[in-house]
Amino acid sequence: MTGKNWKVFNPSGARRVVVTKALPGDRWLDILARADARVEYGIETRILSVDEIAAAIGKRCDGAIGQLTESWREALFSALSAAGGAVYSNYAVGHDNVDLDAATQRGIPVGNTPGVLTEATAEMAVALTFAAARRIPEADAYLRSGKYEGWLPTLFLGEMLSRKTVGVIGAGRIGAEYAKMMVEGFKMDLVYFDTNPNPALENHIREFSTFLIAQGEAPVNVTCASDVEEVLQQADVVSLHPPLDETTRHLVDEKRLDLMKKNAVLVNTARGPVVDEAALVVHCKKNPDFRAGLDVFEEEPEMKAGLNTLQNVVVAPHIASATRWTREAMATLAASNVAAIFRGWPVSTDPSRIPEFLEHPAPRAAPSIVNAKELGLPTL
Repeated sequence: MTGKNWKVFNPSGARRVVVTKALPGDRWLDILARADARVEYGIETRILSVDEIAAAIGKRCDGAIGQLTESWREALFSALSAAGGAVYSNYAVGHDNVDLDAATQRGIPVGNTPGVLTEATAEMAVALTFAAARRIPEADAYLRSGKYEGWLPTLFLGEMLSRKTVGVIGAGRIGAEYAKMMVEGFKMDLVYFDTNPNPALENHIREFSTFLIAQGEAPVNVTCASDVEEVLQQADVVSLHPPLDETTRHLVDEKRLDLMKKNAVLVNTARGPVVDEAALVVHCKKNPDFRAGLDVFEEEPEMKAGLNTLQNVVVAPHIASATRWTREAMATLAASNVAAIFRGWPVSTDPSRIPEFLEHPAPRAAPSIVNAKELGLPTL
């Protein structure tokens, strides 16, 4: 038993699954129960330490579901393996908090939850873009504090983005969706950079431009930039969507911030360490017309000193995927990964099939195991 800060579902289950946080909805619990699992899930809101998670795993644990904010590396996979663990699933699409080599060396499949965060995260990036550009949090606080005495011509002047240039760094599923929202919604030109260019996105924008011309409106343009610097120099708003690795850590640093327009908007819904947060604080202090919208931070839940006092920075507590549908879908996928491994089912390798796992009946497979190839798992 894990203790007073944990709850148990299906106590008679033959397999034991530890889930470090209570997840939204109840389908995920049913999925695990049907796989004959006893589910023990944490009810604390704070981030658990490695030692606390290892203690929860204990001497017998068949599988685990953890969070992006937790360090699933050598120590935890060693503990899980020693307890007889057969699978770990990350409650996130990203897995930079996971040491895949440590898991693979112990024969532990690692699941994730792709394909259900795209629109929600892109929408959040759009929300942060306009909250920052139009200074909405500042205006809200001003009004609530009783300072508003009437309309003024110069009150909270912000930036209009319609027909300007949006920059995207990282044009995968989320970055491309954000780009489409900004281009189609506000008729912005697009300049983007990705180490793997996205011709489908470019064609989509060109087709939209053709539509605009047919309506008697000015076209929009799309440019695949040769490097990050080109995007930063040209764009009026830059949204970051790259994965986090050693090549993207502090991708936006002091030198690159200085390349941006003095009244630009920088948005980060990717990973906190993509931005040098200390450099951003200095830059925003020196450039009061520059604005940023952040949903992620370098050392969550902490922010770098000075960030929380800046009026030209909009902050949110890592809620880009926080829609009820998205978070429940993530829980369904995470649980389905664990249940499928328990049952010896194959791994789906077709990302387009992810929505099928949210339906009834779902495929008899694991939705996404990121080290399936390395482990030689059967695929569907």
